[in-house]
Amino acid sequence: MKVKYKDRRNTNSKKWDSCYEKYGEKDLLPFWIADMDFEAPEAVKDALKEFVDFGVFGYFDPPKSYIESFITWESTYHNYQVKDEWIRFSPGVVPAINWLIQSLTKENNSILIMTPVYYPFKEAIVNNNRNLVENYLVEKNGKYIIDFDDFENKIIANEVKLFIFCSPHNPIGRVWTKSEIKTVMDICKKHKVYVISDEIHQDIIMSGNSQTPTATVGDYDNILVTLTAATKTFNLAACKNSFAIIPDEFIREKFDNFKQTIRINEGNSFGYIAIESAYNYGRPWLNKVLEIIENNYIEFKGLITKKLPLAKVFDLEGTYLGWVDLSAYLDDKESAGEFLKNNCNLAFDYGEWFSSERKYSKYFRINFATDTSNVILAAERIVEILGKRGK
Repeated sequence: MKVKYKDRRNTNSKKWDSCYEKYGEKDLLPFWIADMDFEAPEAVKDALKEFVDFGVFGYFDPPKSYIESFITWESTYHNYQVKDEWIRFSPGVVPAINWLIQSLTKENNSILIMTPVYYPFKEAIVNNNRNLVENYLVEKNGKYIIDFDDFENKIIANEVKLFIFCSPHNPIGRVWTKSEIKTVMDICKKHKVYVISDEIHQDIIMSGNSQTPTATVGDYDNILVTLTAATKTFNLAACKNSFAIIPDEFIREKFDNFKQTIRINEGNSFGYIAIESAYNYGRPWLNKVLEIIENNYIEFKGLITKKLPLAKVFDLEGTYLGWVDLSAYLDDKESAGEFLKNNCNLAFDYGEWFSSERKYSKYFRINFATDTSNVILAAERIVEILGKRGK
């Protein structure tokens, strides 16, 4: 199985062609937005070509085989037995999070997140006029862990109504253990807190780690919605198609009622066709991609830590997004992302984007789903510039 890297410059790629809009510079080597620089599986391209050749693109009814492909994938690779009637459409995990905030909470209700975390979580809370509450993950012996006491205390003190869980966690790369997930869910159940579990990276798991779906660790159906998609797994973000798994009838009804107000109940035909084909035939491609991502992470970490021994490249357990701390090499007022943009011509997600405070300004997030040569070049630029500081 061969995975093809593609040069995406001048293809309307958001990652490659929108650096000026995002960073004020054009010629940056980008590692920011979370998509891959690899062609989709051949089976996906073949299915789309066949559909295009048919040539009629009218109203489309999602085939039953589409839902069956997803149910089979969840059962086969995650041991999660999803029922057809639980599944709802959204054009992406982020829209679904916003819809669920509207469905399950009211203005000024408190919503909890674990930071540092994917910044659209924070934006969804603030933009919907909800109260943002943050439970900071604790860095211990080079690994992030959950402060369960603070988590529960924040829920009680702020009367939290909803918790948005990131599993695997973006950007720190943790794959939560069954015990960690169960402790979080038991606290939420105890205090009647709804949980959105964002599991979009569920298939991007590095060797030696095992992803546990939140829904499988106990009886939490009456508080839990799981969100996932094939978009990260198979690089199909443009297909605008994801899954909301809602076992509880009351939550489904609230979600459905909200969707009726915005009249978005299904996606476009191209997305359904691409995703069904990916789930049915894309596993060999994914296995190869996982090898590339893990190798890129190992190469990057090796180059950085050899030349910059005080830098921290956190273990990558899941996702294709690395989390790096350059605190030892930066001055108090320097931002890692801004420094690397200005001095190395590199575009990363800035660490401070992942929290409401600037406490992560010396960190950055790197996307490893690209050609190995790009990763090596980025590491070489970083060590060349920071190595001169002699710290």
